Amino acid sequence: MDRLESMSIFVNAVEAGSLSAAARRLGLPLATVSRKVSDLEAHLKTRLLTRSSRQISLTGAGQSYVAACKRILEDVGEAERAASGEYSAPKGGLIITAPIVFGRLHVLPLVAEFLAAYPDINIRLVLADHVVNLLEDPIDLALRIGELPDSGLVATRVGAIRRVVCGSPAYFAAHGTPENPSDLATHACVTFEGLMAPDAWTFNTGKSTLSVAVRSRLVVNTAEAAVDAAIASLGVTRVLSYQIAQAAREGLLSVVLQEFEPPPLPVSLVHAGGRLLPLKLRAFLDFAAPRLKARLSQRIE
Repeated sequence: MDRLESMSIFVNAVEAGSLSAAARRLGLPLATVSRKVSDLEAHLKTRLLTRSSRQISLTGAGQSYVAACKRILEDVGEAERAASGEYSAPKGGLIITAPIVFGRLHVLPLVAEFLAAYPDINIRLVLADHVVNLLEDPIDLALRIGELPDSGLVATRVGAIRRVVCGSPAYFAAHGTPENPSDLATHACVTFEGLMAPDAWTFNTGKSTLSVAVRSRLVVNTAEAAVDAAIASLGVTRVLSYQIAQAAREGLLSVVLQEFEPPPLPVSLVHAGGRLLPLKLRAFLDFAAPRLKARLSQRIE
Protein backbone atom coordinates (compact mmCIF):
# COMPACT_ATOMS: atom_id res chain seq x y z
CA MET A 1 0.00 0.00 0.00
CA ASP A 2 1.25 3.49 -0.88
CA ARG A 3 0.68 5.06 2.52
CA LEU A 4 1.02 8.70 1.39
CA GLU A 5 -1.34 8.19 -1.55
CA SER A 6 -3.91 6.59 0.74
CA MET A 7 -3.56 9.43 3.23
CA SER A 8 -4.08 12.00 0.46
CA ILE A 9 -7.18 10.19 -0.81
CA PHE A 10 -8.53 9.94 2.75
CA VAL A 11 -8.04 13.68 3.33
CA ASN A 12 -9.70 14.50 0.02
CA ALA A 13 -12.67 12.29 0.91
CA VAL A 14 -13.11 14.10 4.22
CA GLU A 15 -12.83 17.55 2.62
CA ALA A 16 -15.18 16.64 -0.26
CA GLY A 17 -17.78 15.11 2.06
CA SER A 18 -18.18 11.83 0.22
CA LEU A 19 -16.16 9.17 -1.55
CA SER A 20 -17.84 9.89 -4.86
CA ALA A 21 -17.07 13.61 -4.60
CA ALA A 22 -13.45 12.79 -3.78
CA ALA A 23 -13.30 10.48 -6.80
CA ARG A 24 -14.53 13.32 -9.04
CA ARG A 25 -12.08 15.77 -7.49
CA LEU A 26 -9.13 13.41 -7.96
CA GLY A 27 -10.19 11.98 -11.31
CA LEU A 28 -10.15 8.43 -9.96
CA PRO A 29 -12.70 5.61 -10.13
CA LEU A 30 -14.97 5.47 -7.09
CA ALA A 31 -13.91 1.87 -6.50
CA THR A 32 -10.26 2.95 -6.24
CA VAL A 33 -11.03 5.67 -3.72
CA SER A 34 -13.13 3.30 -1.62
CA ARG A 35 -10.45 0.58 -1.71
CA LYS A 36 -7.65 2.99 -0.73
CA VAL A 37 -9.59 4.18 2.31
CA SER A 38 -10.47 0.60 3.25
CA ASP A 39 -6.81 -0.44 2.90
CA LEU A 40 -5.84 2.40 5.22
CA GLU A 41 -8.41 1.30 7.79
CA ALA A 42 -7.21 -2.28 7.52
CA HIS A 43 -3.61 -1.18 8.03
CA LEU A 44 -4.56 0.84 11.11
CA LYS A 45 -6.98 -1.82 12.35
CA THR A 46 -9.63 0.80 13.10
CA ARG A 47 -12.62 2.45 11.43
CA LEU A 48 -11.90 5.99 10.23
CA LEU A 49 -15.16 6.78 8.45
CA THR A 50 -18.82 6.05 8.95
CA ARG A 51 -20.30 5.62 5.48
CA SER A 52 -23.85 6.19 4.27
CA SER A 53 -25.31 6.18 0.78
CA ARG A 54 -24.75 9.93 0.32
CA GLN A 55 -22.11 11.09 2.77
CA ILE A 56 -19.40 10.13 5.20
CA SER A 57 -18.57 11.21 8.73
CA LEU A 58 -15.42 10.84 10.79
CA THR A 59 -15.17 8.47 13.70
CA GLY A 60 -13.27 9.57 16.80
CA ALA A 61 -10.14 7.90 15.50
CA GLY A 62 -10.71 9.46 12.08
CA GLN A 63 -10.88 12.98 13.50
CA SER A 64 -7.43 12.78 15.06
CA TYR A 65 -5.97 10.83 12.13
CA VAL A 66 -7.09 13.29 9.44
CA ALA A 67 -5.38 16.15 11.31
CA ALA A 68 -2.17 14.11 11.47
CA CYS A 69 -2.45 13.26 7.78
CA LYS A 70 -2.71 16.93 6.83
CA ARG A 71 0.42 17.77 8.82
CA ILE A 72 2.35 14.87 7.30
CA LEU A 73 1.30 15.69 3.73
CA GLU A 74 2.17 19.36 4.26
CA ASP A 75 5.63 18.40 5.54
CA VAL A 76 6.19 16.11 2.55
CA GLY A 77 5.06 18.82 0.17
CA GLU A 78 7.44 21.34 1.71
CA ALA A 79 10.31 18.86 1.51
CA GLU A 80 9.61 18.21 -2.17
CA ARG A 81 9.39 21.92 -2.96
CA ALA A 82 12.67 22.55 -1.19
CA ALA A 83 14.36 19.68 -3.05
CA SER A 84 13.08 20.96 -6.39
CA GLY A 85 14.59 24.38 -5.80
CA GLU A 86 11.32 26.20 -5.22
CA TYR A 87 12.74 27.74 -2.05
CA SER A 88 16.04 28.79 -3.61
CA ALA A 89 14.72 30.48 -6.77
CA PRO A 90 11.38 32.15 -7.53
CA LYS A 91 9.82 29.70 -9.93
CA GLY A 92 6.74 27.50 -10.26
CA GLY A 93 3.02 28.19 -10.20
CA LEU A 94 0.89 30.45 -8.01
CA ILE A 95 -2.88 30.41 -7.60
CA ILE A 96 -4.29 33.77 -6.50
CA THR A 97 -7.91 34.70 -5.85
CA ALA A 98 -9.55 38.14 -5.60
CA PRO A 99 -13.02 39.73 -5.87
CA ILE A 100 -14.10 40.06 -9.49
CA VAL A 101 -14.11 43.84 -10.03
CA PHE A 102 -11.20 44.59 -7.69
CA GLY A 103 -9.21 41.78 -9.25
CA ARG A 104 -9.77 43.07 -12.76
CA LEU A 105 -9.00 46.68 -11.89
CA HIS A 106 -6.10 46.27 -9.46
CA VAL A 107 -4.77 42.72 -9.18
CA LEU A 108 -4.60 41.85 -12.89
CA PRO A 109 -2.39 44.84 -13.79
CA LEU A 110 0.01 43.86 -10.98
CA VAL A 111 0.02 40.25 -12.15
CA ALA A 112 0.94 41.40 -15.66
CA GLU A 113 3.88 43.43 -14.28
CA PHE A 114 4.97 40.57 -12.04
CA LEU A 115 4.95 37.98 -14.83
CA ALA A 116 7.13 40.26 -16.93
CA ALA A 117 9.60 40.55 -14.05
CA TYR A 118 9.57 36.84 -13.11
CA PRO A 119 9.55 34.71 -16.28
CA ASP A 120 9.87 31.40 -14.36
CA ILE A 121 6.62 31.91 -12.41
CA ASN A 122 3.17 31.15 -13.79
CA ILE A 123 -0.03 32.47 -12.20
CA ARG A 124 -3.62 31.29 -12.20
CA LEU A 125 -5.87 34.22 -11.22
CA VAL A 126 -9.27 33.14 -9.88
CA LEU A 127 -11.73 36.06 -9.74
CA ALA A 128 -14.73 35.27 -7.53
CA ASP A 129 -16.89 37.26 -5.13
CA HIS A 130 -17.36 34.34 -2.72
CA VAL A 131 -14.80 33.62 -0.02
CA VAL A 132 -12.48 30.75 -0.96
CA ASN A 133 -11.24 28.55 1.90
CA LEU A 134 -7.44 28.68 1.74
CA LEU A 135 -7.08 25.68 4.03
CA GLU A 136 -9.27 23.43 1.87
CA ASP A 137 -8.76 24.71 -1.68
CA PRO A 138 -5.44 24.82 -3.56
CA ILE A 139 -5.06 28.62 -3.26
CA ASP A 140 -1.70 30.23 -2.48
CA LEU A 141 -2.86 33.79 -1.87
CA ALA A 142 -6.17 35.61 -1.50
CA LEU A 143 -7.04 39.29 -1.57
CA ARG A 144 -9.79 39.92 0.97
CA ILE A 145 -11.92 43.03 1.48
CA GLY A 146 -13.41 43.37 4.97
CA GLU A 147 -12.62 42.44 8.55
CA LEU A 148 -10.90 39.07 8.80
CA PRO A 149 -12.12 36.38 11.22
CA ASP A 150 -9.70 34.88 13.70
CA SER A 151 -7.87 32.03 11.96
CA GLY A 152 -4.47 30.52 11.45
CA LEU A 153 -4.00 32.54 8.25
CA VAL A 154 -1.33 35.21 7.78
CA ALA A 155 -2.57 38.63 6.60
CA THR A 156 -0.79 41.68 5.21
CA ARG A 157 -2.93 44.82 5.17
CA VAL A 158 -2.48 46.86 2.00
CA GLY A 159 -5.14 49.54 2.35
CA ALA A 160 -8.80 50.27 2.89
CA ILE A 161 -11.95 50.68 0.82
CA ARG A 162 -14.73 53.21 1.47
CA ARG A 163 -18.45 52.65 1.04
CA VAL A 164 -19.50 55.75 -0.89
CA VAL A 165 -22.78 57.34 -1.91
CA CYS A 166 -22.67 58.93 -5.34
CA GLY A 167 -24.70 60.18 -8.26
CA SER A 168 -24.21 61.93 -11.57
CA PRO A 169 -23.78 65.73 -11.71
CA ALA A 170 -26.84 65.86 -13.97
CA TYR A 171 -28.97 63.99 -11.41
CA PHE A 172 -27.88 66.27 -8.56
CA ALA A 173 -28.49 69.35 -10.72
CA ALA A 174 -32.06 68.19 -11.35
CA HIS A 175 -32.92 66.84 -7.88
CA GLY A 176 -30.57 68.56 -5.45
CA THR A 177 -27.56 67.24 -3.56
CA PRO A 178 -28.26 65.37 -0.31
CA GLU A 179 -26.46 66.96 2.62
CA ASN A 180 -27.72 64.58 5.29
CA PRO A 181 -28.62 60.86 5.10
CA SER A 182 -32.26 61.71 5.87
CA ASP A 183 -32.34 63.70 2.61
CA LEU A 184 -32.25 60.40 0.70
CA ALA A 185 -35.96 59.96 1.48
CA THR A 186 -36.70 62.38 -1.35
CA HIS A 187 -34.30 60.80 -3.84
CA ALA A 188 -34.51 57.86 -6.21
CA CYS A 189 -31.97 55.23 -5.19
CA VAL A 190 -30.19 52.44 -7.04
CA THR A 191 -29.28 49.59 -4.68
CA PHE A 192 -26.56 47.02 -5.23
CA GLU A 193 -28.08 44.21 -3.19
CA GLY A 194 -24.71 42.58 -2.57
CA LEU A 195 -23.73 45.54 -0.38
CA MET A 196 -26.92 46.60 1.40
CA ALA A 197 -30.67 46.13 1.75
CA PRO A 198 -32.92 47.86 -0.82
CA ASP A 199 -35.16 49.50 1.79
CA ALA A 200 -32.63 50.94 4.28
CA TRP A 201 -29.04 52.19 4.16
CA THR A 202 -26.86 52.52 7.26
CA PHE A 203 -24.70 55.55 8.04
CA ASN A 204 -22.42 56.74 10.81
CA THR A 205 -23.33 59.71 13.00
CA GLY A 206 -20.53 60.20 15.46
CA LYS A 207 -20.14 57.03 17.50
CA SER A 208 -23.56 55.65 16.56
CA THR A 209 -25.12 54.27 13.40
CA LEU A 210 -28.24 55.51 11.66
CA SER A 211 -30.52 53.40 9.47
CA VAL A 212 -32.22 55.50 6.81
CA ALA A 213 -35.25 54.32 4.84
CA VAL A 214 -34.69 54.68 1.08
CA ARG A 215 -36.79 54.19 -2.03
CA SER A 216 -34.94 51.90 -4.40
CA ARG A 217 -36.27 52.64 -7.89
CA LEU A 218 -33.82 50.02 -9.17
CA VAL A 219 -32.21 47.02 -7.45
CA VAL A 220 -29.32 45.27 -9.21
CA ASN A 221 -27.08 42.34 -8.35
CA THR A 222 -23.75 43.68 -9.63
CA ALA A 223 -21.79 46.79 -8.73
CA GLU A 224 -21.12 47.51 -12.41
CA ALA A 225 -24.85 47.76 -13.09
CA ALA A 226 -25.34 50.09 -10.12
CA VAL A 227 -22.52 52.34 -11.34
CA ASP A 228 -23.86 52.40 -14.90
CA ALA A 229 -27.36 53.25 -13.65
CA ALA A 230 -26.02 56.12 -11.55
CA ILE A 231 -24.02 57.47 -14.50
CA ALA A 232 -27.28 57.34 -16.51
CA SER A 233 -28.88 59.56 -13.81
CA LEU A 234 -31.37 56.93 -12.65
CA GLY A 235 -30.64 57.83 -9.03
CA VAL A 236 -28.21 57.83 -6.15
CA THR A 237 -26.26 54.64 -5.50
CA ARG A 238 -23.88 53.25 -2.90
CA VAL A 239 -20.92 51.09 -3.87
CA LEU A 240 -17.30 50.55 -2.89
CA SER A 241 -14.94 53.40 -3.69
CA TYR A 242 -12.74 51.49 -6.12
CA GLN A 243 -15.82 50.59 -8.19
CA ILE A 244 -16.44 54.24 -9.11
CA ALA A 245 -12.87 55.57 -9.05
CA GLN A 246 -12.58 55.85 -12.83
CA ALA A 247 -16.04 57.40 -13.24
CA ALA A 248 -15.28 59.92 -10.49
CA ARG A 249 -11.97 60.89 -12.10
CA GLU A 250 -13.79 61.44 -15.40
CA GLY A 251 -16.43 63.62 -13.75
CA LEU A 252 -19.25 61.17 -14.46
CA LEU A 253 -20.07 60.64 -10.76
CA SER A 254 -19.79 62.79 -7.66
CA VAL A 255 -19.44 61.47 -4.10
CA VAL A 256 -21.73 62.89 -1.40
CA LEU A 257 -22.31 62.39 2.33
CA GLN A 258 -18.61 61.65 2.94
CA GLU A 259 -18.80 62.63 6.61
CA PHE A 260 -21.44 59.96 7.23
CA GLU A 261 -19.56 57.03 5.67
CA PRO A 262 -19.09 53.86 7.75
CA PRO A 263 -15.51 52.97 8.74
CA PRO A 264 -13.46 51.88 5.70
CA LEU A 265 -13.15 48.16 4.97
CA PRO A 266 -9.60 46.82 5.30
CA VAL A 267 -7.97 45.22 2.26
CA SER A 268 -5.55 42.37 2.99
CA LEU A 269 -3.38 39.83 1.24
CA VAL A 270 -3.96 36.52 3.03
CA HIS A 271 -2.10 33.21 2.86
CA ALA A 272 -1.83 30.04 4.90
CA GLY A 273 1.71 30.76 6.09
CA GLY A 274 3.92 27.83 6.99
CA ARG A 275 7.32 27.31 8.46
CA LEU A 276 9.03 27.96 5.12
CA LEU A 277 7.33 30.31 2.68
CA PRO A 278 7.96 29.42 -0.99
CA LEU A 279 10.11 32.05 -2.65
CA LYS A 280 7.58 32.47 -5.48
CA LEU A 281 4.95 33.54 -2.92
CA ARG A 282 7.37 35.76 -1.03
CA ALA A 283 8.38 37.38 -4.32
CA PHE A 284 4.76 38.16 -5.21
CA LEU A 285 3.98 39.52 -1.73
CA ASP A 286 7.02 41.79 -1.81
CA PHE A 287 6.10 42.92 -5.34
CA ALA A 288 2.34 43.39 -4.91
CA ALA A 289 1.96 44.79 -1.39
CA PRO A 290 3.63 48.21 -1.90
CA ARG A 291 1.99 48.65 -5.30
CA LEU A 292 -1.47 47.89 -3.92
CA LYS A 293 -0.85 50.30 -1.05
CA ALA A 294 0.01 53.03 -3.55
CA ARG A 295 -3.08 52.33 -5.63
CA LEU A 296 -5.43 52.28 -2.64
CA SER A 297 -3.99 55.48 -1.15
CA GLN A 298 -5.49 57.54 -4.01
CA ARG A 299 -8.59 59.11 -2.50
CA ILE A 300 -11.66 59.92 -4.55
CA GLU A 301 -13.91 62.89 -3.79
